[in-house]
Amino acid sequence: MIDPKLLRTNPDLVRRSQEARGESVELVDQLVSADESRRSAIAAFENLRAEQKELGKQVARAKGDEKAAVLARTRELSVQVKAAQAEADTSGATFDALMKSLPNVVFEDVPRGGEDDLYVLETIGTPRDFAAEGFVPRDHLEIGELLGAIDVERGAKVSGSRFYFLTGIGARLEFALLNLAMSKAMGWGFTPIIPPALVKPSAMEGTGFLGQAAQDVYHLPADDLYLVGTSEVAMAAYHSEEILEEASLPRHYVGYSPCFRREAGSYGKDTRGIFRVHWFDKVEMFVYCAPEQAEAEHQKLLGFEKEFITALEIPFQVLDVASGDLGLSAARKYDCYAWLPTQDKYREITSTSNCTEFQARRLNIRMRDSDGVRSVATLNGTLCAMTRVIIMLLENHQQADGSVYVPAALRPYLDGMEYLRPLS
Repeated sequence: MIDPKLLRTNPDLVRRSQEARGESVELVDQLVSADESRRSAIAAFENLRAEQKELGKQVARAKGDEKAAVLARTRELSVQVKAAQAEADTSGATFDALMKSLPNVVFEDVPRGGEDDLYVLETIGTPRDFAAEGFVPRDHLEIGELLGAIDVERGAKVSGSRFYFLTGIGARLEFALLNLAMSKAMGWGFTPIIPPALVKPSAMEGTGFLGQAAQDVYHLPADDLYLVGTSEVAMAAYHSEEILEEASLPRHYVGYSPCFRREAGSYGKDTRGIFRVHWFDKVEMFVYCAPEQAEAEHQKLLGFEKEFITALEIPFQVLDVASGDLGLSAARKYDCYAWLPTQDKYREITSTSNCTEFQARRLNIRMRDSDGVRSVATLNGTLCAMTRVIIMLLENHQQADGSVYVPAALRPYLDGMEYLRPLS
């Protein structure tokens, strides 16, 4: 959640953020009113409680009629204090509920627009001209079947639509990508983590995934646990209810986990192959830092993503995500879109978000420095979403004979293979 002081001192900034997101501006007015009611109720309770304590001291000293009057007032105050506390609790709960529905404040220089507004910052690499090479590119599923790497028919048989098996060289390709990603991340100073894929509601809510994204989340009611859509959730909650010392920041973690998504609202979209699936594995970077370090850390995460994609020799673009397409927690997000030959366009494969202090406030993660205790900032960034990167490798590096070129960066993790060959 945002800092309540910002709501009091600069509500117009929050209103502009809501407008940029295409969200309710009236929510800000409701929050300002709820905050005033909450603070007024707390003040009334505290004043009555202070009077109650003072009268408690007078009872021992009072005598006769004075004591009777003091006791009578004490009884009145007892009722009033209980009522004031109930009012304060109710006002606080109303304010908290409204605050949890308020997204993070968007940076003012984030480009305005929605999902269809793509602001390209740079283009890296050049898509191949398959026509000049004399053949029509196959899509990733056809290549995957030739290589014995992808089996969606048995995935559907076993688990339903949007599931798959990675087999043979397909499975080896994921392991190679995992090893390359972890090797690079550790070289950049990240601590590797294998986090749980099931989390409590507090972790899911704390990261903002029970807000706008709630319909896309798998819930296990019998256990009241959630399957994560990204290891960001578990890594964000890793230090929940903790105070981190300034000297230990920034902290850099890299997690590997399965990710589960209902893909609600995607009926009929990307139904072929493994582009949009209910489960995939992902390597995710996560950072805890002082708020004033967050923007620099965000640029670093984007730089790491660019380095990884470049190492795989895939053409891609970097986008500054429009305000209306940001998730609940992000104040700014950059996406990397890789070239997909058979669709003749760029498609998203990574994203990195600066969540400022938003998630930390919800999860009660703080830092201690010379000025005292305050909230940290959190950031996340995809390093390798396995299925989409495999798609891009197969399509961009395919050859006319059905083989697939292996980028030099991946060869050490595939026994030095320069090409993946179709099954005979």
